This record gives sequence, structure tokens and C-alpha cells, in this order.
Amino acid sequence: MEDPEENRPPPGISLAAKPSGSGCLDCLNGDGQGWWLHLRRCAQCGHIGCCDSSPSQHASAHARATGHTVVRSFEPGEEWFYDHTTKKFFRGPRLPDPQSRPPEQPAPAPPDKVPADWRERLHR
Repeated sequence: MEDPEENRPPPGISLAAKPSGSGCLDCLNGDGQGWWLHLRRCAQCGHIGCCDSSPSQHASAHARATGHTVVRSFEPGEEWFYDHTTKKFFRGPRLPDPQSRPPEQPAPAPPDKVPADWRERLHR
């Protein structure tokens, strides 16, 4: 008989949560500078936020505000997860599609919001 525990995703990961969109939800809603370098997806609720190199760091802010500590890259070709609590990267289950932002969407984005000196504005 199959063990139901084996089919459960790790804590902090929902196999039902779809991405909130194709860009940083908070940047697009006018919070912060309005542009991002890379995108991260909350593995628990699907919130798309900008990475820690981006000026507004919305993915980490979402994790702190909600307690949803596991994120997955939302960049094409990247499948890694990261747990803010353990500060470790890991491989996890496949989440609902889409798996990344559209490949034709540039990074940084959105193009009309990215300043000419964007490289100098990144967090390192």
C-alpha cells in the first residue's frame, strides 16, 4: 500500500498555487521603483516578486510579511528552490504552470521602467 506521506510536498510548498502573473506583482502595482532584474515565485501561494538584487526586493519582503519562506526561481531554465529559513537551495517538485516568466520577456523589466543606469542600482 502506498504511503500518503510520500506524495506530500515539502513544508512551505503548495502544488495548487499558480503564479500571480508574469512580473513582480508589487512593482507592477506601483510599490517601489517599478522594475526588477529577476523574478522569484512563492512556493506556497504563487506570489511573484523581484529578487534580492532588484531595487525593491519584493520576494524577500513577501517571505518576511507572510511567513512563506520557500521560493522558486521564476526565470527560464532555472528550477531551483530556496528556503529563507535554512538559507539553502534545493530541488523540489514541479509546480503548476507556467514554470517561468515568458522567455521573450526581457530582464531587467519592464522595459519602459528600467533606468539607463540600472546596473548601478542593483543590490549586490
